[in-house]
Amino acid sequence: MGTATVWLTMEKPVTSRTSRHTEGLLRLAAFAVPAAVAAILVPFRVSFPGVDAALVMVVVIVAVAAWGDRLAGALAAISAGVWFDFFLTRPYETFDIRHRTDIETTALLFAVGLAVTELTARGRHHRAVAAEESTHLAALHDVTQMMAEGEDPDVIVSRVEGVLATLLELRSCHYSPGPSAGDAAVISQGGHVLLAGFSWSTLPGSRVELPVQYQGREYGRFVLVPQPGLEVPLERRFVAAALANEVGAVLAGIRRPQP
Repeated sequence: MGTATVWLTMEKPVTSRTSRHTEGLLRLAAFAVPAAVAAILVPFRVSFPGVDAALVMVVVIVAVAAWGDRLAGALAAISAGVWFDFFLTRPYETFDIRHRTDIETTALLFAVGLAVTELTARGRHHRAVAAEESTHLAALHDVTQMMAEGEDPDVIVSRVEGVLATLLELRSCHYSPGPSAGDAAVISQGGHVLLAGFSWSTLPGSRVELPVQYQGREYGRFVLVPQPGLEVPLERRFVAAALANEVGAVLAGIRRPQP
């Protein structure tokens, strides 16, 4: 269990740095790629209608929005409008637009680019939510399946420790059969984090307790060491409480409840 916990703790910062580096590259590309495409169209700008050139730029925005985030898509839309104006509208290679049709085309390019970016971002968000919910259900099903197959309770507890560490993005997690220390935040059955009479969106302090319960009785608790200041969505906390209840059902058959 200790090895798994250390691995989870060490992996998160590396993943975070990689993600930030990737985001930076995508945002750089969001500004640079429309400029490059507009420059490529320069030799054809006399014979290539402005509307067609604008459609090409929209394709570029869609590609960037599909790979990047909302900010990258917005940057691509702005960049596409700027470089469309500079390279592909008369007078060329200035930021001055004199013809009404060019003004309208540039404005539409901005508007369509931003709209496409927003739609793409929302679609990505809905897919991410669906994927996360599927992962949560899979975790619950995994534990339930282990229970149905009569897996050793210690193996189930160890499995849930690892799932909780990932689910709540913890520094570490371990099960404690002993009584509560009484001075830590507690995750309720509804997934709410309670401390000093207040509800929190983060896991406050250096230790948070997740009671292991079954039919109103406690069978220990998971002791969670959170990432400082990291907000954890209510949905994840609710799943964590459900997993703890599954462990409670297992332990109820082999251990006496705490008074």
